[in-house]
Amino acid sequence: MAEAHGIVIVGGGICGLATALALHRKGIASLVLEKSEVLRAEGAGIGVQANGWRALEQLGVAGELRKTAGLITSYHDVWMQGDKTTRDRYPVRTELRCLNRKDLIEALAKDLPAAAIRFGCRIAAVHEDPGGRGAAVLTMADGTTIKAKVTRQETCNHAHTSSCHHQVIDRLDHFHSPSELKLLSTMQVLIGCDGGTNSVVARYLGLPPVRTIPRPVLRGFTSYPHGHPFENEFLRLRVGDFFIGRLTITDTLVHFFVTMPAPSAADAGLAGADLRDVRDHVLKELEDHRCPAEITEVVRGSDPESLNLVTKFWYRPPWEVALGGFRKGAVTVAGDAMHAMGPFIGQGGSAGLEDAVVLARPLARAAGGAGEGEDDGEGVVGGAIEAYIRERRLRLALLSLESYIMGVLLVRSPSPVVKLACVAVLVLLGSKSLRHANFDCGRL
Repeated sequence: MAEAHGIVIVGGGICGLATALALHRKGIASLVLEKSEVLRAEGAGIGVQANGWRALEQLGVAGELRKTAGLITSYHDVWMQGDKTTRDRYPVRTELRCLNRKDLIEALAKDLPAAAIRFGCRIAAVHEDPGGRGAAVLTMADGTTIKAKVTRQETCNHAHTSSCHHQVIDRLDHFHSPSELKLLSTMQVLIGCDGGTNSVVARYLGLPPVRTIPRPVLRGFTSYPHGHPFENEFLRLRVGDFFIGRLTITDTLVHFFVTMPAPSAADAGLAGADLRDVRDHVLKELEDHRCPAEITEVVRGSDPESLNLVTKFWYRPPWEVALGGFRKGAVTVAGDAMHAMGPFIGQGGSAGLEDAVVLARPLARAAGGAGEGEDDGEGVVGGAIEAYIRERRLRLALLSLESYIMGVLLVRSPSPVVKLACVAVLVLLGSKSLRHANFDCGRL
């Protein structure tokens, strides 16, 4: 017999945990299924722009996270091509901080109920419940099954909850008087937050696999116990085909990334190599390209335990985001499973935080408006998911388009005509002014 839950979220990364927390803030329980045995905190640092901070404020964790990372006040772009070096420095006009991914993950997880995250859950398949009514059934790698299904919402008096046979989900003092408890409605919802690669939920929805760009990226932290010498800036340095970033986190901690050229046959073993050896390989390449010593010393002094290597970027093309089918019954996706967009404008994580807030709003309304009986995925719950997709589609299509074009310019060496067209579109999108960071996803 399948284990039944009301809202099941596949994936315990940033978007999955943010979605669970947003629902929890609205008094709605969910179950997060995470394939890892512990919270996934790999990836070193993550830049969060103003739109992401607005979402974190709605989730109730912005204050504590701001204490862990200082403001980045300027961008500093340096292009080194042969003997020519060009520099451009301009202020950050919105809030930008670089967070330790571990701090972000833990902040999102700590306010969830103890049993809200289930670790070690590898999803083998998703299929429609043969019993109908739009329910999705997940089959684990060990053969067990989990179904998204719960009972109808009612508001009952706190003094008489012992006689209420519905499941009590959470007390919601922010929305109801202290004497009331909120009980969940008949909803059968599956939300795929299982990343940009191999998302079983995206596959169930019929979405094409995400595309990939083979570009290895080494990331890590470097500590300076007596304080680092750098300004609070985001340094973006291009040396030949290497793209390097350095962001200050605190007065004593710096995050860096080094994006390498498309791997050659000699680089094919990077993915399985010891990360210290990868760092040594990167340092030799940077020194051969006459990279400034202030950069190579950051990489050389990095904490070996913080090093992280990814071998490719993944993205969903903007036309798939604009036209893709993101719902089947009461099943949908969020985060990278919906709109993987590569690192080119630094919005992947913040867009996933926006998704969480926007999705929780209509689901909360559906929880309050469901009628008697079960929802078949085409009633209030299906309508709630459609409302989420409508609200997100244009925003995500524009973000994906901007990121895609930046990727073309940075990675693919386009012809002059294509480059001119790309620059014109970026001007229309307000890329230079970081218009995408001014977005407000609204109140939870």
